[in-house]
Amino acid sequence: MFNEACFEVFNIEGLDSRMIGVREKIQPVFQSIDEKVVGELEPLLGEKLPIHIAQHRRRTTNAPNFTWSAMGGDNRGYKKYPHFQLGITPEYVVIWLSFIDNPQNEALMSQACLDNLQWFEQLPKDFVVNTDHTKNNYHALESEQLIKDLTRWKEVKKGEFQIGRVIHKETFGTKTTEELFTYILETYVSLIPIYQACCKLTN
Repeated sequence: MFNEACFEVFNIEGLDSRMIGVREKIQPVFQSIDEKVVGELEPLLGEKLPIHIAQHRRRTTNAPNFTWSAMGGDNRGYKKYPHFQLGITPEYVVIWLSFIDNPQNEALMSQACLDNLQWFEQLPKDFVVNTDHTKNNYHALESEQLIKDLTRWKEVKKGEFQIGRVIHKETFGTKTTEELFTYILETYVSLIPIYQACCKLTN
């Protein structure tokens, strides 16, 4: 599970040095958690969820202030599909269902979400939304704002939509590994109906 050493990686100066920290401290945690999550979700979904861990190979100067893994898509990639994402910033861990970088049939998926707002009404009250995966921010899931977020996702070329939960770094010192994993898994399970409905539109 994530610990203080994982968050401290983001204090390391320099791209190469920070990436060593990411590979040594964070990526093994992604692999461990993702394998457990996939083991639980695949029987519920009836499909394979390939694991992809971000390598940041395109970076040449700036060290990442966010790194992530994805579960879903196919063996070649995940961004053109709805996928489950687990990520870490200097301050918190994110647990997302993600639609980023112009996935295929994006307009159909965003419209389906707008037409079925009850999908979101059934989610736990602590769920949040992010509309730009390149920025470490999020806001509460609230009905009027949700319509604006989904509309922007549909109409703006670079529009994105991520929904899920965050766990602030302080929490990792107060909860057991089992409690934290249960929270992560419950988040993904809650998002299965939206994931499955949108995946059907990409086939």
